[in-house]
Amino acid sequence: MIEFTYARAADVPSALELHGKAERAKYLGGGTNLVDLMRETIETPEALIDVTGLSTGIEELSNGALRIGAGAKNTAVAEHRAVRERFPVLAKAIVSAASGQIRNMATVGGNIMQRTRCLYFYDDAARCNKRLRGSGCDALLGFNRTGAVLGASEACVATHPSDMCVALTALDATIHLVGTRGERSVKFVDFHTLPGQTPDVETVLERGELIVAVDIPPLAFARRGQYRKVRDRASYAFALVSLAAMIDVDGDGTIVDARLALGGVAHKPWRAFAAEAALKSRRADEATFREAAAVELSAAEPGLTNGFKIELARRVIAATLAQLADPSGARA
Repeated sequence: MIEFTYARAADVPSALELHGKAERAKYLGGGTNLVDLMRETIETPEALIDVTGLSTGIEELSNGALRIGAGAKNTAVAEHRAVRERFPVLAKAIVSAASGQIRNMATVGGNIMQRTRCLYFYDDAARCNKRLRGSGCDALLGFNRTGAVLGASEACVATHPSDMCVALTALDATIHLVGTRGERSVKFVDFHTLPGQTPDVETVLERGELIVAVDIPPLAFARRGQYRKVRDRASYAFALVSLAAMIDVDGDGTIVDARLALGGVAHKPWRAFAAEAALKSRRADEATFREAAAVELSAAEPGLTNGFKIELARRVIAATLAQLADPSGARA
C-alpha cells in the first residue's frame, strides 16, 4: 500500500503552502485521471492537496473575454450559456469526451493536466520513457495505432487525450498560473510540450504552480465553431483524430480568418498553423480545404500501425471546413 496524506486547501495561498511541505505533492481536482494512475502505482504522491473548491466560477470579463475557473466542472462549462452561444466548439468538445458521470466530476484544471492514455504507459512491464526517462519506448515497435503522427520523437509517440484542450488551443486561450514566485500567464498553445528526449516533462509548469483560470478571448466567428471527433466507438473512446475548427468567410466567399487544432495526432493539442495560413485570403471551396489539409499533414510521419491517421486527418479537416462554409450545415 502507498501511504499519502490528504489536505483540503481553503484558498490558493494555502494550496501553495501545503504543496510546498512535501517533496512529492500533487494537486487533486476531480481525480478522474490521477486516482486511476495512483491505483496503477504510476503516480505515487506522498501528499494530495484537494483544490476542488477553488476557482470554480465562470465569468464574462469587461474586455469580452470569458474566464473559466480551473475548478469549474466540465459539465458546468459545457452547459454555460456564454460557452454554448459564443464558443460552441468548446461545449461540443467537452460533451464528446468521456461519460456524463466523469464530466460531472472532472475539472478544467485536471483536464488540462491529464496524462496520456498510451497502453505502454499504463503497463509497468513495458519500457516507457514517460514513466522512467531513458528506459526506452516499446510503443515505437509495438501496437501504436493510437500513437502520434506529428511532433513525435524516438523517445515517445504517445498522444494527448483531451478533447477540451483541443478546443481551447483553437480558441487562443490563455492559462493563468500562481506559484510561490507569483503569477504568470501562458498561451494555451505553449503550455503542453512535445516529447523530444524528455517525454516525462509534459508541460511548462514550474514546481508547485497551480492552474487557477483559463481565459478565452473574444472571437466573433467562434460562434460558428465545429468539433469533429473520429473514434473506434460512438461513446467513451479517445480520439483517433479530432478537429476544432472555425472559419470566417466574407460575403464574396473568401476566407478572412481561420482557427484549427487537431487532437489524437500529437503529444499535445496540435494547432494547425500551416493550414490556417493556407486558408486565409483563399476561396472557401473544396480545393482550398483539401490543399490546406495536405499542407498541415505534409510533415506527418506514420508509425507501424497508425499511418491511416494521416489520410483520416486530411479528410476530417476538409469535410469539417466544408460544413462550416455551408451556413445551413455549420451547426449540424
